[in-house]
Amino acid sequence: MIGGMDHFPTTEVAVTALRTLADEYAREIEVTHDIGADQTSRRSAAGVGVTTDPDGSLPHEAFVEFGGVPRVSVRLYPENDALIEVEGVECPDIARDDVPAFLRSVFGDLAYVRGRRFPPGYFLIVPLPGDRTHREWMPMVNLSPWLSSRVR
Repeated sequence: MIGGMDHFPTTEVAVTALRTLADEYAREIEVTHDIGADQTSRRSAAGVGVTTDPDGSLPHEAFVEFGGVPRVSVRLYPENDALIEVEGVECPDIARDDVPAFLRSVFGDLAYVRGRRFPPGYFLIVPLPGDRTHREWMPMVNLSPWLSSRVR
């Protein structure tokens, strides 16, 4: 804990879980931390030199990149959500609690791509616990070799 703030451990615990996942799937991991309202991406209006939120807390955001294929990155926001990018496909507003399950589906080859003729395009479909799925639309031109290999 930094200075009695309890926001830092939440992001740090999430990063620790992602490090464990990287070990589990034998993937390299690189983590960048942004700490303080003047550093985090969603608080650009915090003002010059302002590091804490109005409630006195110290927001902590982390950006995680995984090595290997598929290319995956995760931005953990202080608001308990995340932006996950898989092969250039942005999946916003993923609940922080769902991030490990999302990545297990991607790294464990459970995620797939489903095409649609009209309007033309594809969906990246990622199974989540509890019979839930995350669906993200992408245009046909965005199909990388990894995404193409997952088309059903």
